[in-house]
Amino acid sequence: MNNKDNVVIEELNSLLEGNYMAIHGYERYIQHVKDPNIKKELQRIQQEHKQNSALIAERIQNLGGVPVDGPGFMGSMAEVMNKFKGTSDDTEFILKDAAESENKGIKMAEELVRGDLDDESRKVVEKILDVNRKHVSQLNNLLQ
Repeated sequence: MNNKDNVVIEELNSLLEGNYMAIHGYERYIQHVKDPNIKKELQRIQQEHKQNSALIAERIQNLGGVPVDGPGFMGSMAEVMNKFKGTSDDTEFILKDAAESENKGIKMAEELVRGDLDDESRKVVEKILDVNRKHVSQLNNLLQ
């Protein structure tokens, strides 16, 4: 493993931490939403984040690295702050918060794509970005 691989692994692990934050965030939303159809949609999106996490972890392993297994220190702090903030049972609030969180994750991933990723890692990240952009559209459609 060379120095460039180490940089790529570090960046992919940051993306993986963000995916774990998303998984945990959706868990919170799912617990609070009352509408069974909305709950089902949030569960589907959460499953896609789990699938994305598996793709990232596999890529990290293929580069000779060790994937992180949680949201990391900053992600844990953000989760604690969100617990203090609480989650409303209001469906509109939940959907808007989920869409905003997806957008933050997309921005972070877009920064990675501009960075030092190799072609294969870039393809993985771009695939994940496409899925996450669909999540934002789907959440916004549920708001209407």
